[in-house]
Amino acid sequence: MARSAIINVMVQAAMKAGRSLARDFGEVQNLQVSLKGPGDFVSQADHKAEEIIFTELSRSRPDYTFLMEERGAIAGADSQHRFIVDPLDGTTNFLHGIPIFSISIALERQGQLVAAVIYNPAMDELYTAERGGGAFLNDRRLRVGARRKLADCVIGTGIPHLGRGHHGNYLIELRHVMAESAGLRRMGSAALDLAYVAAGRMDGFWEHGLQPWDIAAGILLIREAGGYATDPDGGQSILESGSIVAGNEIIHGALIKTLKRPLPVG
Repeated sequence: MARSAIINVMVQAAMKAGRSLARDFGEVQNLQVSLKGPGDFVSQADHKAEEIIFTELSRSRPDYTFLMEERGAIAGADSQHRFIVDPLDGTTNFLHGIPIFSISIALERQGQLVAAVIYNPAMDELYTAERGGGAFLNDRRLRVGARRKLADCVIGTGIPHLGRGHHGNYLIELRHVMAESAGLRRMGSAALDLAYVAAGRMDGFWEHGLQPWDIAAGILLIREAGGYATDPDGGQSILESGSIVAGNEIIHGALIKTLKRPLPVG
């Protein structure tokens, strides 16, 4: 598969950071870990990976703007282009020795997502997408799953933990979806969850309380794989609201309808 220059730059940054994460993952028990918030850990590995990505991308595109999980917003001379970066999505998995974590890099041009890379170094799985060019896993073209009934589907989700989200509201949504689907999965990395939907490994996904760097790359992957990714009202304010529903056209619609269903009376 021929990749564009910008995708090559993003892939190079992700894979270089991935090699660093892979080394640290092998010595996870020796990492120095600080507490950033309830249940939200940040490690030396996280900062090191972000530094690698920032250095690599800045070397190639020195004027671009950045939005990064640890550094926050970094202004650039070219405000029309913005890299959105999560150097380690699935930090809690990483620190517990669970090999489900990823690097996520997206590029916005004039507010529109145009390129995406998600890389899981533990499994050496590289997901790429470019607007109008399709989505790929290690150069294999991706399509979202073709299932048409929620009853046949495996649906991914993110479960709010200590200090995060409205647990009661989530439990209502969970009750509805678990009663309608063939199975639910909570992977622990929203970026990989969305990549799995693009790959047809999961048929749909929903979560609330996310940040732009968690989901920007995954949104483009799903859309380029023929799927739908919107906010829970079917709109496009995903990055602003932090809430997302995704799947193929039919499952996406069915999920939205199911999530909005009121609790039965009595």
